[in-house]
Amino acid sequence: MTEALDRQATQAATAARFPSVRGRRLRRTQALRDMVRETTLSPKDFIYPLFVVPGRGVRVPIDPMPGQAQLSIDHVLEEAAEAHGLGIPAVLLFGIPSHKDAAGAGAYDAGGVIQEAVAALKSQLPELAVVTDVCLCEYTDHGHCGVLLDDGTVDNDATLPLLAKIAVSHAAAGADIVAPSAMMDGQVAALRGGLDAAGFADTAIMAYASKVASAFYGPFRVAAGSSPRSGDRRSYQMDGANGREAVRELAQDAAEGADILMVKPALAYLDVLKEARERFGLPLAAYNTSGEYAMLKAAAANGWLDGDAAMLEVLTSIKRAGADLIITYFAKEAARALRG
Repeated sequence: MTEALDRQATQAATAARFPSVRGRRLRRTQALRDMVRETTLSPKDFIYPLFVVPGRGVRVPIDPMPGQAQLSIDHVLEEAAEAHGLGIPAVLLFGIPSHKDAAGAGAYDAGGVIQEAVAALKSQLPELAVVTDVCLCEYTDHGHCGVLLDDGTVDNDATLPLLAKIAVSHAAAGADIVAPSAMMDGQVAALRGGLDAAGFADTAIMAYASKVASAFYGPFRVAAGSSPRSGDRRSYQMDGANGREAVRELAQDAAEGADILMVKPALAYLDVLKEARERFGLPLAAYNTSGEYAMLKAAAANGWLDGDAAMLEVLTSIKRAGADLIITYFAKEAARALRG
């Protein structure tokens, strides 16, 4: 019924002729533009990613991501409190351990850097939602997202129980949402089964469902120290040319029990985001990646564009395409800009 009415309205508008129809009438003043704005951006839409390292008093700037840093837990608490004070409801944590090994054991260590950060955040900022990345790439000495076979390829099925183990350790520390990003087939089902069996049926899963093998992750890999030592991730992350495959990945994660679906990266895949919005009733997240952040920062630093205006335009486009939640390194800046 709604689609039919929309078609009728479009046909009526198409049939109308200038000068009877003047689109500029409702653009004439700021008040009029505000009244008819279709997409409204809010700090409540944002999730703020943070990189956590061991120690105290540690703040190491990330060169390709101006304004971002690797942070010890004391500084993570400061950043999270500031973000929460700006109206941002959630943070997303990535851990950088002091030691790495072939199986990424630091990822599921109960005393690991993420587990300790989660516990500290839930103790000091209980109203802040804490999301944790569930993957092995930051913790393995080879940099891949799972354990390796002898030929150097990732063993999908042997990786699944480790991902579940990570998720359970995060939930035990107090995480509200766990976010599997390894792009292993069956990872959502593995996490759901592991969480439920361990008594964490209420812990939500935000699935990196459509995650492309993208050039836009470069700055993140510097930040997280997670570049593969050999090969690449194209055998398990998606081919960005495949829109229909992206929808299948989203549908599979929804069927396995994901509570939130994610498209990553955001900007080059707004078509996938829009398709996901039309097909799935679940909350939808989009990751405004490190490369997307770095591009705008570099252009603004060179005076090639208005940084704040471009930032808000980009984030609005992601929400307009269908995102309920936007993971973005711009979260604090955007929240301040929206306050005016």
